[in-house]
Amino acid sequence: MSDGKVLQVNVGVPRANPAKKLAMTGIDKRPVEHPVQVRAPGPKTTGLHSGLIGDPIGDIKNHGGNDQAVYAYAREDYDWWEKELGRQLAGGAFGENLTTIGLDVCGAMIGEVWRVGDELELQTTFGRIPCATFQARMEEPKWLKRFTKENRTGAYLRVVTPGSVQAGDSISVTYRPSKSVSIAEAFEVYMLDRPRLARLLDAEGLPADLREDVRRRVS
Repeated sequence: MSDGKVLQVNVGVPRANPAKKLAMTGIDKRPVEHPVQVRAPGPKTTGLHSGLIGDPIGDIKNHGGNDQAVYAYAREDYDWWEKELGRQLAGGAFGENLTTIGLDVCGAMIGEVWRVGDELELQTTFGRIPCATFQARMEEPKWLKRFTKENRTGAYLRVVTPGSVQAGDSISVTYRPSKSVSIAEAFEVYMLDRPRLARLLDAEGLPADLREDVRRRVS
């Protein structure tokens, strides 16, 4: 049974990055019509960076790697932002690889598995923590604080089973942990409600480095 579908597949176009001391950013994502191969990229700084072949990442210290192999954002959340900001937002504007429709991305449980199309399987890991590059791209006052407060972050995913993805592919939730935390709740706790940090330790599929960070802070 399909829970939603891929509205767009977006791949980055390398651009100069004045927001950070880096030569390039891949946040400028553009839709492609052809199938794109997706595989686990390996470690963040030493691997292949993005899960999508041909998708560049400039800040390899903070983006990409196995636990941020793919970034998904819901068209429904874009529609909400359009009303708030008073301007149109095309899919890919936030730098996501998959623009989805019909799927509650921020309500997804950390550790749940999505089947995308015929082969590809992805597992949710955490929400998107906004950065200076995102602020520069949006050109909205206090954008990082606003994006954080509204908690419509989209979801990062790791690759469980490699495969191809293209616009129109169905998305089905094939596994949902019985004990976990939603993307939205986990982000709120981590960013805005630190006294509840221990709650994140219930999240199956939480990235190992994030789990260690939480344990250190709780103890």
